[in-house]
Amino acid sequence: MALNAIDTRTRLPAIWYFGIGVALLATQIAVLHAFGQPFIAASGRILLWVNDPFSADTSQQLADWYSFSHIIHGFIFYGLLKLAAPRLSVGARFLVAMGIEVAWELTENTPMVIRHYREQALAAGYSGDSILNSVSDTLMMSAGFLLASRLRWQWTVTLAVGLEIFTALAIRDNLTLNTINLLAPADWPPVQSIHKWQAGAKR
Repeated sequence: MALNAIDTRTRLPAIWYFGIGVALLATQIAVLHAFGQPFIAASGRILLWVNDPFSADTSQQLADWYSFSHIIHGFIFYGLLKLAAPRLSVGARFLVAMGIEVAWELTENTPMVIRHYREQALAAGYSGDSILNSVSDTLMMSAGFLLASRLRWQWTVTLAVGLEIFTALAIRDNLTLNTINLLAPADWPPVQSIHKWQAGAKR
């Protein structure tokens, strides 16, 4: 049954949405642990922010430059789900978005995707996310989704574009470039040009 065909005029109690969200995060933690991903960075430190995209702490701590991409995930999921399933409550759409993000976080930490990321100039030493970072990414998406639910769509689009430009200028990477690098063939000339430009980033 298509999501749009589901009649959701009867809402679940808020505690149910909270419980399902916690269950999704618990599943994410359990599967990543089964994959062998560490709970925290190898350094043993827990940091609020990692500024250097080449640091071994990138993708290991609570937040880094790629956290902005996950906020934009939330913007995108909110917009697409509002169009695809307008009769679903915001809470139900939020849980669908969480499910999608958790599925991506698990996919991102499979050996195949990790190997593909390592081919990129900015991710040469990438070994997957710590569980702390991965859960934080899901929470960043959640924050983006909830923010989009409060803003006019024009402001959401403006903020997304601004974040993409900001991160591209700061670290020569963003969600758009990351997606191209992930999905397009590595020998495609535009992808090679992106890799060359990113390789020129100052350390």
